[in-house]
Amino acid sequence: MFIDAAFPQLLGAELYRPHPSYIAEMCFSPLVVWDFSKAPGETIQLDRYAFWGEPGTKEQREREAAETIGTANARAITKKIVQVTLKEYSGPADPNDPSAPSTFKIPKLTILRAQRMLWDMGVAGFHQSIGSLNLLDDYRRWRDRVWINEALKSTNTYNPGGQADSTGYGSNTTAEVQGKFDIKRDLLTLVERLRTRNVPTFEDGNYRCLADPRFMKHLRQDPDFREVARYPGFPGMQPNLAIYGGGQYQQYNTPQGQPVMPSGFVFEGVRFFESTNMPTAIVPINFGSGYAAQTNEAHLGIFFGPQALGMGVGGPNAQVLLNNNDDFSRFVIAIWQLYAGFEPLNLDFVEVARTFAS
Repeated sequence: MFIDAAFPQLLGAELYRPHPSYIAEMCFSPLVVWDFSKAPGETIQLDRYAFWGEPGTKEQREREAAETIGTANARAITKKIVQVTLKEYSGPADPNDPSAPSTFKIPKLTILRAQRMLWDMGVAGFHQSIGSLNLLDDYRRWRDRVWINEALKSTNTYNPGGQADSTGYGSNTTAEVQGKFDIKRDLLTLVERLRTRNVPTFEDGNYRCLADPRFMKHLRQDPDFREVARYPGFPGMQPNLAIYGGGQYQQYNTPQGQPVMPSGFVFEGVRFFESTNMPTAIVPINFGSGYAAQTNEAHLGIFFGPQALGMGVGGPNAQVLLNNNDDFSRFVIAIWQLYAGFEPLNLDFVEVARTFAS
């Protein structure tokens, strides 16, 4: 229920409402399949045809002149099927139970008196009204986190130094010493892992990493990183502003309010982006206490190649719906709704790195 009890006699400046950066979908560049004939509960099928694998040696492929190739030992093309099941999603959610549905509700009398565009009455859509922007932000924040959570389903995880979960770094160590993400020890190993699994790169020849601010801080604190950042990328440029931050580092919006993907910065074959909508993880790993049972909070960086994630959409994209049970048109009651399915397409293309230091 939204009631603005303080109606100013003079219209003052509206204060900025902070929100996270919603760049996950732009960074993952997921494969999106639309099928307007599908309804919730139905599936959209995506196929991945596999190559055959080991090439063998020169001698193994050599054939004698009198040798018959024939038709025995024929090989077929195998494929992996990914089923994307369409489901109905809506928002907002009950603040006391995120799994319970809720609605945005505002009295029309409040809209008329507020001296603000709290809601365009009768307009079912995302627009510049305050209530509609709340719905839009709820939708964008949820969808951004959905993509992140799908990537975090990968079992390819990496702790600093390659330490396995449910083990310990040993006594006399701390998270500040052994649990901090390192470039020579950790970043190069992660890139090697992706290369070894033949994970494709994006169009620019780099992998991507979506990292939270703590992970990014540890990367930028590394002396090897700061040494590279001292020097310009091209003759005549100032020291590498993109790698330090600069105007291209964070997400920005067009004058029409549309989000634009930041360029990030490239380092050691990875293009890095910072997300402020990233969750943390609780990892069973020990510091300074032998191998006794212990957990520590980890801040995350997700390394990935293209088409790691996919999405099926049935019908239109997210839409705003108005409830007609509005007490004789005395209220505006609205939700956003989406028919879609989100699925990992290949989690071998994803590595989830962790850092534990403060």
